[in-house]
Amino acid sequence: MAGNVKHRIRWLALHGIVRGLATVGARRGNDPQARLIADPEVRANVAAYIDELRAQGPLIRSRAGFLTFDHHAANEILRSDAFRVTALGAGLPAPLRWINRKTHPGLLHPIEPPSLLSIEPPDHTRCRKLVSSVFTTRAVNALRDRVQDTADRLLDDLERETGVVDVVPRYCSQLPVAIISDILGVPERDREHILRFGELAAPSLDIGLTWRQYQQVHRGIAGFNAWLGEHLERLRRNPGDDLMSQLIQASHDADEADRLSERELQATAGLVLAAGFETTVNLLGNGIKMLLDTPEHVDTLAASPQLWPNAVEEILRLDSPVQLSARFAKRDVEVAGTTMKRGELVVIHLAGANRDPEVFPDAHRFDIERANAGKHLAFSGGRHFCLGAALARAEGQVGLQTFFQRYPDARPAGPPSRRDTRVLRGWSTLPITLGKAPVALSS
Repeated sequence: MAGNVKHRIRWLALHGIVRGLATVGARRGNDPQARLIADPEVRANVAAYIDELRAQGPLIRSRAGFLTFDHHAANEILRSDAFRVTALGAGLPAPLRWINRKTHPGLLHPIEPPSLLSIEPPDHTRCRKLVSSVFTTRAVNALRDRVQDTADRLLDDLERETGVVDVVPRYCSQLPVAIISDILGVPERDREHILRFGELAAPSLDIGLTWRQYQQVHRGIAGFNAWLGEHLERLRRNPGDDLMSQLIQASHDADEADRLSERELQATAGLVLAAGFETTVNLLGNGIKMLLDTPEHVDTLAASPQLWPNAVEEILRLDSPVQLSARFAKRDVEVAGTTMKRGELVVIHLAGANRDPEVFPDAHRFDIERANAGKHLAFSGGRHFCLGAALARAEGQVGLQTFFQRYPDARPAGPPSRRDTRVLRGWSTLPITLGKAPVALSS
């Protein structure tokens, strides 16, 4: 009972009060960030919300700070040393931050230190340097054949289906979790656990969670923390040729000043594992849905397969798997003609920046031949640019191309449903009929 009361108090401090205020602000329609949290119409039609607020200027004032949909301003903030990343609860009033500290369950969280998402130099530099020494571009490129083999195997399994197939759990989830598990030495018996933990913890990046969502997130993070500690210990006892074993060894061999603490190692491993499949699930699902809705693009890609890399960039731009990021001003700074004071928060609407008509003409149109599609900010920017961008691109290109080569006649088979998250955007269900596979691509 005491533990439940503690959780209730923590939820109230971190989410409950924020959600209550956001609900009031959204009803009044006078606070853009409140609408982002609590207005169901915004989630239903993000493009209309983006266009409406963009007209108010590149930097928009809200009760909690600022909001930007402007590509230039977003890019500047992400790359500027005048800003730092946020952490869970960091923007709350002092009394609520005190409650957060006193009720903290001691679990690692993706947006709390020592996660790479919530730390700055010199700790960020030290941790990222070590991870980058293992997760090199060469190492990631070497995985492309593995991605292809996995996609072929999963589609072989789907070929036996004759009715409606939900491709999110059957393909979009299975491909990235198989790849990231191979990379990080996760045994096959544990992969369904990883998928379940990810599903439960996905809303952890959001603020203003309901009590039910908060409980779900806590279960997911607690389960993942327990599993991760055991997994890293197994790899220490029996290291393999996977990249996580290499990371553990690299940390052990590093100079004392560069070595990761046990908590830093767990936080880094957990982030790489979770981020390595969560966002790619969304990329694959979003891409399949967009291409099902535009069969003319499928025909174009079949005739010109060299367009697939650009098509994936356009999918990342137009339906970004990560919608939002945030920064605090470290000092007084001017952005887009507006002065931000030290300590003020700015929410960067990455999806809005990716639809900025000043950068992307006819920005809401899905154009797989768009010349500058790769200028999107879906992977953030600056020192916090996504470590897994190269792997995500490879999985997106191979996963989508292989799917539509195998099933060019796939069609929607009922209404899909969105994931109940705001920072992450993807589909939780996507029912389709596959159509006839014209040729077996796997050997």
